Amino acid sequence: MRRFLLYVHTGRRSALEAMATVLHEMRRRGVRGVVIDDQVTELRQQSTAGIRDADGQRVVPEGLLDLLDGGDVDIDDVVTAADAVELGIVLGGDGTILRALEIVRGAGVPLHGVNLGHVGFLAESEVADLSDTVRRLLDGDYGIEERSTLDIAVFDADRRQIASHWALNEASLEKADRLKMVNVVLEIDGRPVSSFGCDGVLLSSSTGSTAYAFSAGGPVVWPEVDAFLVVPLAAHALFARPLVLGRSSRAAVEVVADNSGPALLTLDGRRSLEILPGMRVETGLSPETVRLARLSSTPFADRLVEKFRLPVVGWRGRDAQGR
Repeated sequence: MRRFLLYVHTGRRSALEAMATVLHEMRRRGVRGVVIDDQVTELRQQSTAGIRDADGQRVVPEGLLDLLDGGDVDIDDVVTAADAVELGIVLGGDGTILRALEIVRGAGVPLHGVNLGHVGFLAESEVADLSDTVRRLLDGDYGIEERSTLDIAVFDADRRQIASHWALNEASLEKADRLKMVNVVLEIDGRPVSSFGCDGVLLSSSTGSTAYAFSAGGPVVWPEVDAFLVVPLAAHALFARPLVLGRSSRAAVEVVADNSGPALLTLDGRRSLEILPGMRVETGLSPETVRLARLSSTPFADRLVEKFRLPVVGWRGRDAQGR
């Protein structure tokens, strides 16, 4: 039997209402749903506690737990949830999608995001189109888009590797003490490039160029570009421009040994690691990608205009009927 993973923002009633809609349609089509056990536990706790949203409505809609307990849904842990799953449907914003990708990345399961957040570049569909979206996904009417990810390695002051991580959007190395700068040395392809005091350094994928790196003044990079960015944050330096590097390159940021305190490495805004003076963070593009299920081939330029509400008044293009 076909199995679809369903991952949801458990704190939003709108996401949980959408979850019930998807589960009903999957049951009607004879497709088994797969839900993470931790999410089901959280929903039970919220229901028992009678948690309500800002509008005074119960966060967990009536009947949702009955659907989950009805025998048509597999409740699995994060280790086994992606086994024999055809596709994942994520109901939430980009943050919810990033959490779901941590579950399916190793299994190569594609995800499709239904946006219930704010400015979402990973989520393609809107909740208003949920019925058509679910129908097309269940029919297999979608394409696969591969996105590059980052490999991150952390070394101690003696240059022994002590941690290995990955990120889709970015790894941010930032000062831990808001009152002080962090002093770093930037290295590209094994050669020193610059040293400076700063608030931090972002190591971003092309996908992440519209996330934190965008806010930090980095360039917007089309997601199919096989590149990554190095973006200094508020650097006290004459040369501190964002750098765009290719797949063959590797970047490293060393926290200078005479720093008075640690820095903090954060991956995709979720996982964090303390970086002590003398330690080193290396990154490059990973050979392992993540897979997104896409329902349309909308040009990225159009998505930029839509998400950021960019003005295009006066544009005619080659064809006067262009839009």
